[in-house]
Amino acid sequence: MIFCVEDDSGIRELMLYALRAAGFEAAGFPSGQEFWRALEGERPQLVLLDIMLPGEDGISILKKLRTQGAFRDIPVIMATARGTEYDKVCGLDLGADDYLAKPFGMMEMVSRVRAVLRRAGAKGEETVLRAGLLELRPGEHTVTAEGVRVQLTRKEYELLLNFLQSPGRVFTREQLLNAVWGTDFTGETRTVDVHIGTLRTKLGGCGEYIKTVRGVGYRMEVQL
Repeated sequence: MIFCVEDDSGIRELMLYALRAAGFEAAGFPSGQEFWRALEGERPQLVLLDIMLPGEDGISILKKLRTQGAFRDIPVIMATARGTEYDKVCGLDLGADDYLAKPFGMMEMVSRVRAVLRRAGAKGEETVLRAGLLELRPGEHTVTAEGVRVQLTRKEYELLLNFLQSPGRVFTREQLLNAVWGTDFTGETRTVDVHIGTLRTKLGGCGEYIKTVRGVGYRMEVQL
């Protein structure tokens, strides 16, 4: 699935048509609000992201994607009508995988999408995070515990990803809130405890790897 975030309905529909004609599944969104809502239900293979958007712009969306564990490795191709070098450099510095300057041809867009997906696929095959009988594959967005595939919510997946990326590290509840829910979250740290509880339950025996550090937070620890 390719997500296209483009506020111009004519351009957006043309992009979707070209992608579908090339054999991709594709969905379009006119703003960041609709994009984030869709992301809650489905993880795309790649995002085509316009810089100039109403409300939250593409640069801001890219920043958030690259700081959230579950989405930081999703390939992103930036697109803008502005011809300044600043937009291109800014997007690439923030982690965009490629850049399209408007107006661009649909054949060029499809070619860029395929090239970025090939690179991302090769990179994803190399990345497997393991701890004991627990395995997480970021490239496939899958989790296996004791040989059984586990279905996690977005927040549970992000929590587990943070633990597996830094085994042995003690995370405070505030650090986990910022990493998974974002700095704008206004809820209580109790939210972390609730999600850790459901994550442990879903992981079965592997849930014991997530240790409570009394008075501090949590860490992942595997006894061999």
